[in-house]
Amino acid sequence: QVQLVESGGGLVQPGGSLRLSCAASGFALGDHAIAWFRQAPGKERERVTCIPSGDGSTVYADSVKGRSTISRDNATNTLYLQMNSLQPEDTAVYYCNAGAYYGSTYYPAGYDYWGQGTQVTVSS
Repeated sequence: QVQLVESGGGLVQPGGSLRLSCAASGFALGDHAIAWFRQAPGKERERVTCIPSGDGSTVYADSVKGRSTISRDNATNTLYLQMNSLQPEDTAVYYCNAGAYYGSTYYPAGYDYWGQGTQVTVSS
């Protein structure tokens, strides 16, 4: 069964850091484009960052560029998101996803390729 399980979220003060993890099973992360999304209450789900292809290239949303790093460990089939200098605007549920990337556009796979998310709350 395809499964993605996010972890690593929590409560952090502004300026703090978190490392989110996404453990995949039932498929290989290395066979897909992969991404992190986030969704704040009342807002649409937003793509934070992705790895479009197997060469290890990365793409970041302007909102997190320069302070976040996406990485993938194929040996453990785990996706990571390191987030630094966190601000209250980063508060959201963070989701990992596997899909495809064509023409600078990320296309999520079916709903089984979404995790349940991990809550990140940035507050003083």
